[in-house]
Amino acid sequence: MGGLFFTIPHSRFLFMSLFCLVHGAFQGSWCWDLLIPYLAAQGHKTVAMDLPIDNASATLSQFADTVIEALPKTDEDIILVGHSMAGTIITLVAEAVKVRQLVFVAALIPYPGISTLDQFSHHLDADTLKSLNYQPQDPSQLEQFHSEPQMYEPASLGRDFTDKAVLMDLFLHDCQPDVAQWAISKSRLQQSMAYVYEPNPLKALPSIECKYIVCTKDRILSPVWSRYAVRQRLGVDAIELDSGHCPHLSCPELLASLLIV
Repeated sequence: MGGLFFTIPHSRFLFMSLFCLVHGAFQGSWCWDLLIPYLAAQGHKTVAMDLPIDNASATLSQFADTVIEALPKTDEDIILVGHSMAGTIITLVAEAVKVRQLVFVAALIPYPGISTLDQFSHHLDADTLKSLNYQPQDPSQLEQFHSEPQMYEPASLGRDFTDKAVLMDLFLHDCQPDVAQWAISKSRLQQSMAYVYEPNPLKALPSIECKYIVCTKDRILSPVWSRYAVRQRLGVDAIELDSGHCPHLSCPELLASLLIV
């Protein structure tokens, strides 16, 4: 397939890392194929895995266990990178494995004891909540989210992510045509909705160095929400990347340059 295979000059730094790459919804380990050569060119190692997203009963903890099982037994410097949905997973992995840094790429930032849907349910109408079989938490627990910007771009809500045209419009609109078609051909059915419905099992977010990359052309997760939430929850400022929701597919070289800084 034209445009996907290339040669990158190799150079080595003295300080190498192992990048553990955790994919988001509807994707798999394949989605990192364009990014990995740029990390390898700088001497870094990578590991990627397929999360059990096709198992409707899979929980956040089972997702985290899949990541942990994929990690080699090593004392190397580990950087956990989570895209989109995987923001709810890498924080759990960091509770079990010693890592140096968490990197959220256009990713959800979990709130301990609260589900993703709990955080933005106040933006949905009663009919939508009913269709989602949503059972609300104690309203007093959720009031703190009412002042937050809307988490998802309104145009993405209620869309059929199994539709190729929707994937192109929301996930892949800034990708090269051959890359977009390849990604669509590799997309997986997302059966587990644990990242939406399951309350995050953490009691607190891990005290680990964090980096957040906000994609300014994201059509799914609101960049406004991302900038707000990363400051409130992680205590850092978001790094801006001029891309859509999947920079590992649309601009892997730029994404790699931000990961290795």
